[in-house]
Amino acid sequence: MIKPLLVNTYDPKGGAGAARAAYRLHQELLRLEIDSQMLIQDKRIAESTVISSPNKVAETIWKARPILNDLPLKLYINRQQKPTFFRLQWLPNTVASQIAGLEPDIINLHWICDGFIPIEALAKFNKPIVWTFHDTWAFTGGCCYSLGCDRYTKSCGNCPQLGSNHSWDLSRWVWQRKTKAWQNLKLTIVSPSNWLAECAKSSSLFSNSDIRVIPHGLNLSIYKPTERQIARNLLNLPQNKQLILFGAINGTSNPRKGFHLLQSALQKLSQSDWKDKIELIIFGSSQPEDSVDLGFKVHYLGKIDDEKKLALLYSSADVMIVPSIEEVFGLTACESLSCGTPVVSFDSTGLKDIVEHQKNGYRAQCFSCDDLANGIIWVIENKERHQKLCASAREKAEQEFAIELQAYRYLSLFEEMVTY
Repeated sequence: MIKPLLVNTYDPKGGAGAARAAYRLHQELLRLEIDSQMLIQDKRIAESTVISSPNKVAETIWKARPILNDLPLKLYINRQQKPTFFRLQWLPNTVASQIAGLEPDIINLHWICDGFIPIEALAKFNKPIVWTFHDTWAFTGGCCYSLGCDRYTKSCGNCPQLGSNHSWDLSRWVWQRKTKAWQNLKLTIVSPSNWLAECAKSSSLFSNSDIRVIPHGLNLSIYKPTERQIARNLLNLPQNKQLILFGAINGTSNPRKGFHLLQSALQKLSQSDWKDKIELIIFGSSQPEDSVDLGFKVHYLGKIDDEKKLALLYSSADVMIVPSIEEVFGLTACESLSCGTPVVSFDSTGLKDIVEHQKNGYRAQCFSCDDLANGIIWVIENKERHQKLCASAREKAEQEFAIELQAYRYLSLFEEMVTY
């Protein structure tokens, strides 16, 4: 039987979407009685199949790697400061021997940044590699999200995220290291969305690579609809309001998540007849010290690690808003649909694979706050239509986002790679 090793920097308690997606796949492989293991840099869960640093000294060093990895960025005083989207992956390799000792049949890389695995290490694994992309880092000069920049289609340089005006900068250095280290690498790329697959295909690094599209999966017995009144009772949320849901790890402070666009849309709605009918729920972020005017009463729930509670939260809402400017997939959108809650997003990037316009949600014009507001109202204003949207949302999840389907697709690919 095939023995895969999944590699990701963080476990689900220490990371965001990539960590959750990788861990869910690992758990499903175990359920299917596959001898799966997972290697991570920062371990926070006590599970024997999740492996981290071999000893306490290594653990201390590993936990310091994210800070050390970013040190050269301090040379760029005009770089984007928050959030940090740029990863260099230049620290010495410490995991190749550990991976060899685990004797996997195949290595499934996920998100490997924050100093975990250097660029040059991949060629030393001596095993077939399936690399699941969770952002654009693998084919850029270091940015995890290109934010509209297309320099990765050539050779980077003059990096806007570094605030660089020089063709030879850190982004060009990272890009050249990748080109040299990966030119003869045997790997297959997995993208969770068609948009990311197209971006990778257009890059100078992976234009000739084998790229497959396998959407992320969910345990649909956890992420399932709960009657809205019951969910609200359990979470102590109001019954007599239309509840709008927004959530992402630090979503209110990360401009890529589009919270500023949602804020403008909500302020527009607050000036309409919906003023006293809507309340907002935010998870993944705590209430800020300085109040933010969103036009409506806001319930801040902070970070939610319990998946059953998160599923209840999706079920309690009338609509989920995912106003991201750039999203590789959109796990929160997928989770929301699975719980039977329609999603409003922009008509962009990976969310186009999840949100079907006026079928299970609404895709607003990019990046129109007015149309985002229109989409929110369109979803919630008609009760009969809303019920149809909710049913279509769950149907979409059952057809495309079941974790079993994802796992079988990966197993098929693993077997193909090992026997090739």
